[in-house]
Amino acid sequence: MLLIDKLSYRSKLRYVNAAEKLVYALLTLALCILSRSVKVAVLVFAVNGVLTVKKGGIPLFRYIKLLMIPLAFLVIGTGAVMVNVSRTPLDAFALPAGGWYITGSCEGIRRGLELCATALASVTCLYFLSLNTVMTDILGACRKLRLPSLLIELMLLIYRFIFVLFETASSITVSQQSRLGNRDFRTRVRSFGMMGASLFILALKRSNALYDAMESRCYDGSIRVLSREQPAKAGEITAIILYEAVLAAVWLLCG
Repeated sequence: MLLIDKLSYRSKLRYVNAAEKLVYALLTLALCILSRSVKVAVLVFAVNGVLTVKKGGIPLFRYIKLLMIPLAFLVIGTGAVMVNVSRTPLDAFALPAGGWYITGSCEGIRRGLELCATALASVTCLYFLSLNTVMTDILGACRKLRLPSLLIELMLLIYRFIFVLFETASSITVSQQSRLGNRDFRTRVRSFGMMGASLFILALKRSNALYDAMESRCYDGSIRVLSREQPAKAGEITAIILYEAVLAAVWLLCG
């Protein structure tokens, strides 16, 4: 089981109505992206952190480690926006390198920080949903929101095959290690390439076997799973509406 799945099953917010959490996450994500406001991003980041760590009971160090993954990509990606190589120095900073300058503008730095803050706050919306809601509840909420059934089936099958790929890759890796397939760098590269080729073939065979098993159990194009029904609470719905209104107000008045 993936770490995110383990944490979602242990979350204190697991049994809160899944449709509420899904709507909250999607509305907050949309406002965060549309506003492109640092103030909105900081507010979203702080509220989602409190909800996930304090209310959901997710360990703080786990949450920070998960945030480090997208943060590393954001630092690399926004670096290209903030730093330029040019013959003409810009107004923020300029480091001479021969006849060129490693330089940046104040506008570029502002845009880079804005992009990084917006993206990181958006990730916290998705983390809130995934760390506090199990996948079956998310799919149930999607059905209640009348999303296309084909999309829901694809989500479930993709989710299932993530575990198939991880299990197959883990078995191949253990087999390679038992045969000293990682004793040096050259061997590790060769083993990794062989694992990639074998993983594709074995995963394809596993998927065919899984489909045959589903067909033998009268699969009719719809996968039905049991989920616990949790009624929506008026207080929680009101809180979501007020929070989204505050975000919209911050965007319009301070953006």
